Amino acid sequence: MPQTILIVDDEKRLVSLVESYLTQEGYRVSTAYNGREALTVVQKEKPDLIILDIMMPEMNGYDFMRIHRTKHDTPIIMLTAKVEDDDKIIGLELGADDYVVKPFKPRELMARVRNVLRRAGKSEPVGKTLKVTDIILDRDSREVMVGERNIDLTPSEFDLLAAIMASPGRVFSRLDLLDVIQGVRYEGYERTIDTHVKNLRAKLEDDPRNPRHIETVYGVGYRLSKG
Repeated sequence: MPQTILIVDDEKRLVSLVESYLTQEGYRVSTAYNGREALTVVQKEKPDLIILDIMMPEMNGYDFMRIHRTKHDTPIIMLTAKVEDDDKIIGLELGADDYVVKPFKPRELMARVRNVLRRAGKSEPVGKTLKVTDIILDRDSREVMVGERNIDLTPSEFDLLAAIMASPGRVFSRLDLLDVIQGVRYEGYERTIDTHVKNLRAKLEDDPRNPRHIETVYGVGYRLSKG
């Protein structure tokens, strides 16, 4: 059973980005956009770890931790745009296990997630291998098979494919996919995603001009067909 991670942040684009990375890593993800909503989600989902923004409407991260810690010992990674030591100290005193300062690199956050879960004595996530129709992707070995064929992908192509395979049927905008392969600090042109998709189709599809795996959703982006 995959571990569940709750993301609590009012920046919806950031939530989507972090969700994509966590899903690629084999975690199950729940989301909330303020502390008050998160209190409800916690009762329902009982997450293994919480990634918590501090500055949010309705109920901020500090107030959430004050209430949450009276009943639960869920590991918490605090996200903050503030860098003052006092803010970090307050969060840690309220029960945060670690903190990450915005802007951050998604891969850094993933490393913090693994470390905090390890310290909490929780096992590694399952689901390192993804299979959708006849495509098999192994995150550990970074190998991809289509039927009996072994497919050689660049690092960016692999990360893009892993993201859409983790959520088949979900439509990803070009900006979503650019964030996945480059991270939140990248300021490149999102149309470069079209080139990566074109190259992926050339490697994955029997007929790249009539793709059956990676579908274009005109005016929005791309999605992986469920079959």
